[in-house]
Amino acid sequence: MCGIVGFSGKNNASEILINSLKKLEYRGYDSAGIAVFEGGNIRIEKSKGRLADLEAKLSTVGEPNGTCGIGHTRWATHGEPSDVNSHPHSTARIAIVHNGIIENYKVLKEFLIEQGRSFQSETDTEVIVQMLDHYYTGNPISAIVQTLRELTGSFALGILFADFPDTIFAIRRESPLIVGVGENASYIASDVPAILQYTKDYYLLEHNEIAVLSPYGTSIYDMHYKKLDKELKTADFDMEAAEKQGFAHFMLKEIHEQPTAVKTTITPCIENGLPNFEGMDFSKYKKLFIVACGTAYYAGVVGKYVIEKLAKIPVDVDIASEFRYREPLVGADDLVIIISQSGETADSLASLRLAKKLGACTLAIINVKGSSIAREADLLLYTHAGPEIAVASTKAYIVQISVMYLLAFQLALVNDKITENECTEYVKLLQTTPEIIEKMLENKEAVQYVSSSLVNTESLFYIGRGLDYALSLEGSLKLKEISYIHSESYGAGELKHGPISLITRDMPVVAIATQTMLFDKTISNIKEVRARGAKVIIVCKEKTEIDADVADYVLYIPDLQNDLLNPMLTVIPLQLLAYYTSVLKGNDVDQPRNLAKSVTVE
Repeated sequence: MCGIVGFSGKNNASEILINSLKKLEYRGYDSAGIAVFEGGNIRIEKSKGRLADLEAKLSTVGEPNGTCGIGHTRWATHGEPSDVNSHPHSTARIAIVHNGIIENYKVLKEFLIEQGRSFQSETDTEVIVQMLDHYYTGNPISAIVQTLRELTGSFALGILFADFPDTIFAIRRESPLIVGVGENASYIASDVPAILQYTKDYYLLEHNEIAVLSPYGTSIYDMHYKKLDKELKTADFDMEAAEKQGFAHFMLKEIHEQPTAVKTTITPCIENGLPNFEGMDFSKYKKLFIVACGTAYYAGVVGKYVIEKLAKIPVDVDIASEFRYREPLVGADDLVIIISQSGETADSLASLRLAKKLGACTLAIINVKGSSIAREADLLLYTHAGPEIAVASTKAYIVQISVMYLLAFQLALVNDKITENECTEYVKLLQTTPEIIEKMLENKEAVQYVSSSLVNTESLFYIGRGLDYALSLEGSLKLKEISYIHSESYGAGELKHGPISLITRDMPVVAIATQTMLFDKTISNIKEVRARGAKVIIVCKEKTEIDADVADYVLYIPDLQNDLLNPMLTVIPLQLLAYYTSVLKGNDVDQPRNLAKSVTVE
């Protein structure tokens, strides 16, 4: 969850580390710190709070003056956010930054205490640096290899040894880490955007590979001290993709990028008006499992409704952390679809490995090229959302559901549930959605007005039926993530089975009612909450007649003339409702409390 960076070169390391960490604050912002070689010694400066707090401290005490160092922005796991728990952690000879989790840190800590070592923090990270120091006798790689053999868990490390003042050592196991290559400079980072302003060329470390970086180049070794020949990759997006470009927040920018993201994602998967998944045969699967976390899971719920509706194939949707522990009944006739924006989500990666072990074919729907899930899946579909900096996902979600639609069309076609002409019509309709979304984003005033009515709300409901229920799940999540308003999502027909007892006068209920066949049923449920004093916000198709006694506010989406694809449009007002409510409450939209973008620990 944390972000780590490192730089070794000829320039000011402190400035480069701070600039790079700014691009990684979405991964955690409980504390930040840097360690830089200064005058032959490792100088560490760190602070609880946002990166801005560290910058304020450095403006007072002065930046470390050197050309080699490492940096960290933290999402707290072991130990509360505090100065002492902040990274880097160090001994007299070694300093490290760490992203990930050490599962056996308690056992190792007991061993090290028995060896006479003392600990200052509550973190699992301090165990790593103490273990490195325990094994270090002058050969850094030897100390790293011996320590790695002791560690259980997922982690990426940036390491400084005081005896090697222009060198960074880095290691990856499970958690993401790249090694950037510049002119007379080397970098490490948890994610490509951190170093885009300096270089686009990088190596992707595999598990248990050790990188040695200096101004003179980079060498990479395996656990047997063998030097490896790695492929140098080039990032396919530029710095502009990681900047706000005049928008108030990254989240708003990314909402506006959705038309382009959808178009660039679906276009490579369409040929002659039909879905084209080259080399993938979807005709043989008897059952599908969709496994994901958070927003990606809710994209999977949309996928379930659409696939079952069109292809008539049973689909289970699982939260990854539940799938991996519930002994799922998965076999050789099944397709397990893993959806992940980062491709590094720990529970999703573990679920992928479990599915493969059980004999199922695995398909990954991923936004990050070369990520762990992308490399390990049997089949792979990339989304093309580009970098998503805001913690609350928007464009990643919409490209995920766009791929789920294409997959549903293809499954239905190859299983003879729809004709080729019907499939062509569905694809054509999906292709119209980017332009429609663009026009929707030009008229946001109605959503802003409704948002103003939610600012002082403490709790609210989202309700819907069918695909509208699937969208209500994502709408509710988005609101609670960034506005901190308690929000629950229910199938509208479920209200009378318990949740309606929570309805109080003026409590907002966001009712999604875009499905024609279910519209009257949903209106009946809306009237049930209205009778108990609820304040109702309806999201429905344009030209829908809504009686004044049914809703306080109405938000309209264009009518696609096919309800199956309405989620592609319905999500827009739900995202904007969350965004503007958060802005009006004065919250940090892009970096909501307690959250991080990429969940790389269990």
